[in-house]
Amino acid sequence: MENEQLGDYSVNSRNWVRLFLSTLLLGGVSTAITGFIVRWDKYESLFFSIDILGILSVLLLLFGVGLIFSIISQMGFFAYLTIHRFGLGIFRSVSLWNAVQIILIVFVLFDLVYFRYRFFAQPGESFVPYVLVAISMLMIGIAVAYIRRVKTNNEAFVPALFFMTVVTIIEWVPALQINDRNWLYLMLFPLLICNAYQLLVLPKLIADSHKGSKTSPQVKKLK
Repeated sequence: MENEQLGDYSVNSRNWVRLFLSTLLLGGVSTAITGFIVRWDKYESLFFSIDILGILSVLLLLFGVGLIFSIISQMGFFAYLTIHRFGLGIFRSVSLWNAVQIILIVFVLFDLVYFRYRFFAQPGESFVPYVLVAISMLMIGIAVAYIRRVKTNNEAFVPALFFMTVVTIIEWVPALQINDRNWLYLMLFPLLICNAYQLLVLPKLIADSHKGSKTSPQVKKLK
């Protein structure tokens, strides 16, 4: 089976489809759950009145929006794998490329706080909530990057952290421009979930692809 090159890795087409569909489903489900939570004040009457048709219509709407968020997440994931490969080729040093990524992480997190506070803060409003959002994203990124490092190797930590922070913030830009609290959370949590899922499941898909190629009858015939 033909392989699709993913950065420095290769995943066969079947596992690529598995990743796409599972991430798509995860995005839809996570957005539906997040939507009911962040807009509970609006939707709670549907549950108390047991309006099945109303609940299903909202569920389908949120699920559909989640599919869009999932596609955005997957576009960002594959874009980063390409950028990561180019970065390694340009800088020709893992340590140097990691240093560049760390600088970009700091720069983007600073911009997330500074520009949101500058353009959207009300007169006299504290900048602490804006800082807390950036810190929370950094902490989530560190946690996911640590798990990825444990599953693979130490060199995976910085790229994983970069993806979970910088790429997620870039994907989050449409909601950041609207700056509506409900949309901010509705988009952010599914993006974080989908991004973390793709990042953590990729090593298993790579291993499954390599295992499948070793046992494939077509491969055996070529040997």
